Amino acid sequence: MSVDKTADSATEKHEGTTTTSRITDQEKELAANAYQAFMCASYEQCLQCLGRLQELNKDDYKITLNKAVTEFYKSGQTITDNLKQTLNQLKSQVHSASEEMDGLDDVENSMLYYNQAAILYHLRQYTEAIEIGEKLYQFIEPFEEKFAYSVSFLLVDLYLLTYQAERALHLLTVLEKMLLHGHNNKNGKASETSNNLYKENANQKVESGGQLEAAKSKIHQYKVRSYIQTKALKACKREIKSVMNTAGNSASSLFLKSNFEYLRGNYRKAVKLLNSANISEHPGFMKTGECIRCMFWNNLGCIHFAMGKHNLGMFYFKKALQENDNVCVQLSAVSSDQGKKFSGRPMCTLLANKRYELLYNCGIQLLHVGRPLAAFECLIEAVQVYHSNPRLWLRIAECCIAANKGTPEQETKGLPSKKGIVQSVVGQGYHRKIVLASQSAQNVVYNDGQSSAIPVASMEFAAICLRNALLLLPEEPAETKQENGSKAPCQLGTMESNSETRETCSSKSHEGDKFISAPPSSPLRKQELENLRCSILACSSYVALALGDNLMALNHAEKLLQQPKLSGSLKFLGHLYAAEALISLDKISDAIAHLNTENITDVSLGISSNEQDQGSDKGENEPLESSGKQIPQCYPNTVTTARSMMLFNLGSAYCLRSEYDKARKCLQQAAAMVHPKEIPPEAILLAVYLELQNGNTQLALQIIKRNQLLPSLKITSPDVRKKPVFHSIQPMQPIQMPAFTTVQRK
Repeated sequence: MSVDKTADSATEKHEGTTTTSRITDQEKELAANAYQAFMCASYEQCLQCLGRLQELNKDDYKITLNKAVTEFYKSGQTITDNLKQTLNQLKSQVHSASEEMDGLDDVENSMLYYNQAAILYHLRQYTEAIEIGEKLYQFIEPFEEKFAYSVSFLLVDLYLLTYQAERALHLLTVLEKMLLHGHNNKNGKASETSNNLYKENANQKVESGGQLEAAKSKIHQYKVRSYIQTKALKACKREIKSVMNTAGNSASSLFLKSNFEYLRGNYRKAVKLLNSANISEHPGFMKTGECIRCMFWNNLGCIHFAMGKHNLGMFYFKKALQENDNVCVQLSAVSSDQGKKFSGRPMCTLLANKRYELLYNCGIQLLHVGRPLAAFECLIEAVQVYHSNPRLWLRIAECCIAANKGTPEQETKGLPSKKGIVQSVVGQGYHRKIVLASQSAQNVVYNDGQSSAIPVASMEFAAICLRNALLLLPEEPAETKQENGSKAPCQLGTMESNSETRETCSSKSHEGDKFISAPPSSPLRKQELENLRCSILACSSYVALALGDNLMALNHAEKLLQQPKLSGSLKFLGHLYAAEALISLDKISDAIAHLNTENITDVSLGISSNEQDQGSDKGENEPLESSGKQIPQCYPNTVTTARSMMLFNLGSAYCLRSEYDKARKCLQQAAAMVHPKEIPPEAILLAVYLELQNGNTQLALQIIKRNQLLPSLKITSPDVRKKPVFHSIQPMQPIQMPAFTTVQRK
């Protein structure tokens, strides 16, 4: 795709620049000869004609532009730096900038602007390329038909790369009408031609017919990619049929259909379609800039991730990384000019390296496998490129949290263990003493004498990551804050929010307020943004508690509870974290208010059903959640269990106020709600403490000996600290053909 775009752009540049207002017959002939030589790939002859033409007309910058393009093609498209430098010089020479394109004079300079946009596209500077493309599109009517198509297709590609699928679809609709209208006009003109030009026009008609079919096929493929981004599966299904009819069983069409089946949850069919693609017939990355083998393995990894087969998915991602490394080695061997960053290899190959997208996928996969340290190493490398992605900073913080806690089973089940209660036994007989384990875990120093900013999997670094994630999110709407009893943000905060949106979003238009960019994963829509904010606040409160920063933990927990759309599980954690912070600050009465069991009515991880219905109306809710992969269950997974945990902690709070009878009642109620094996070790210790306070030493010893609650009392846990529920990771998106690059992950 990239090569086709470059070839189209060069042809259009050359053809368009031969037209000037006052030229002699000799100049016309030289220009025609130069154009003909360029179209026949006789670049040396073309340069000779352009040299003679420049001697006759030294003031026309378009001749210099044509010479630069011809030299670029003569080198095999490998002198990107030289072409970029020439274009910048010519832009300064004509004293115009893309922001000043407001008149017919700019139509004359359109080839220069288009070439700049094409180079910016290959340098991944998509926002700047879109600015130029949109300015060109304003003057598209005077352009020649072929050049107008090139501008439109380039702009569509840029919109898809920046996740502006709605804009791309609108432009494709206009392009389709333009294509049909232009074809009808050509047929009308062809019927009016004179007899002596009949044969020539017949050949042109056949050629234009082939170009029309190719353009239609390209439009269908772009539409499929757009519908996949918007998850409009019904419309996508119709376009898939058109793609298969026009493009056949090509690699690009099969990759698109596989991605479509992936979104529908038909994972086995998606794998089958990928395997049926004949990737050996692909021209290769040196010609297209795309490593199809890398895409193939990556897409298999994404599909197996969605199936919950994380180890197998990790295997495929490693294969994709190996293919990508092989491509980079070959490109470095081809590149000879070390002084020029973008020269020495075909320009299309500047987009070939997908290492950081693949590392992002690997990191998310490893996090699911339960290997947080390996995941941390992958994600910390990816964040060097995608540092504006708040979701990625949250994932890194999750790696740090998981690396500094026990296994998920130890975290969530909380099974009573005698080893966890009795630290040692001293003495014998009458002098035998039992030494109980200490449960104090606050104020632990995780980075001893080391800067917190050093990227290691520590809780201090997790706090920095979460702070980055919060800063990258746009400011909360003033109405929401006022509804929750808070004042509207100051003007400075609003300005910072708008500035961040301008930097992260790929467009400065009204589309920017609908999502924020989160490369390499898909952008964050409004609901995803709210869910992400809640998850970051929950993790921030948890990390602050682990570091002993109780005021900050309380601040994050209160902000979490003020969120308008808060899932039941995070609401439970918010109350629990706020209560623990308040107890540590000796505000027990306030903590008891948070530990009220009536605060917990739901422990689900997702949004409410009516919100999901709203999403499905837009076609956004049909993918992974509805099929295949099960949402992981977090402890507590029922309202009853959650309320029992609240009562355990409420008993601890009463115990701190020496209200032992109330504490005992809380423990009795909590113990009656759950299975004996689900009672945490801290509850056993609290029961022992209450019996000792009551003077019942023998019963306390029996509780320790049996490691269970006796019939007269079922026991509770003081500060039972819960592991934060990680924000539901977004579905990975396989790399699309032909520019199907993103990888997104939960």
